[in-house]
Amino acid sequence: MADELLSGDQIDRLGLDDWRPMYDAIEARFATGDFVTGLKLVNAIGEAAEVANHHPDIELRYGHVDVLLRSHDVGGKTQRDADLARRISELAADLGVSADPSAVQRLEIALDTWDVDEVRPFWAAVLAMEEFGDDEVTDPSHRVPTIWFQRCEPHEHPHQRFHLDLRVPPEQVESRVAAALAAGGTLVSEDQAPRFWVLADPHGNQVCLCTHVTREH
Repeated sequence: MADELLSGDQIDRLGLDDWRPMYDAIEARFATGDFVTGLKLVNAIGEAAEVANHHPDIELRYGHVDVLLRSHDVGGKTQRDADLARRISELAADLGVSADPSAVQRLEIALDTWDVDEVRPFWAAVLAMEEFGDDEVTDPSHRVPTIWFQRCEPHEHPHQRFHLDLRVPPEQVESRVAAALAAGGTLVSEDQAPRFWVLADPHGNQVCLCTHVTREH
């Protein structure tokens, strides 16, 4: 069935050498070598996607093109993704472009917590992401790493601490701070605003909302 969700193992058995299953998607990087070749590949993929009525996420950079295929209507990998992946590989080969499977990766961040339901709304709010399943917040566009929550026993200090710096447009800060506070967070410091604001979830795990204002980069 074209809409049946496929596991990573099932994808591996389909002979899609250029592609790698990554959580709910299959992804490939094509080493185009230059921008013009990358643009030609993107245009060819666009035409094929219209014919298939199935549209990938594409990122064009100098030297490579990243492609992510996911069946959004069913929330994962399907035969439709595999079929379009095979066609995209053919288009790349026609342009003399090879895939670089070793470059495919996606970052996720794990946070120890003894109460997922208490802290997860904060992270969904401050990152403008969606709660997914029982223990994740995700970005549907895949531009921000998924955060998943690993359950642990209560303790005075977390076993691990992590710190996130999230740079956002200056006009987004006010709404992000408000959403985070409404989701149970606290404003730790705004002493360095408008460079950054420090917020914390109900367990004290911190995130900095940063902007470009007053910075060289």
